[in-house]
Amino acid sequence: MGYTVYILYSKSCMKFYIGQTQDIHNRLNEHNAEETTSIRHCIPWALVWKEELETRSQAMAIEKKIKSRGAERFLADFAIFLK
Repeated sequence: MGYTVYILYSKSCMKFYIGQTQDIHNRLNEHNAEETTSIRHCIPWALVWKEELETRSQAMAIEKKIKSRGAERFLADFAIFLK
């Protein structure tokens, strides 16, 4: 089973969340079920970008790259505008 790097967006808080998981559907449900304490006040979260990779180390490298650059700048390369 591979890993997915993902970016979520909350319109209510106008914030991004970047993460990686083996089960993107379950993870999105956890976020929207308020199971992620640090971001539960910003539900609902919408999946705006994802990339599937073979290994966790690859996923962690992409996640780190996105976090260091910032989700909004990263998404601008894909012409994804949310605001």
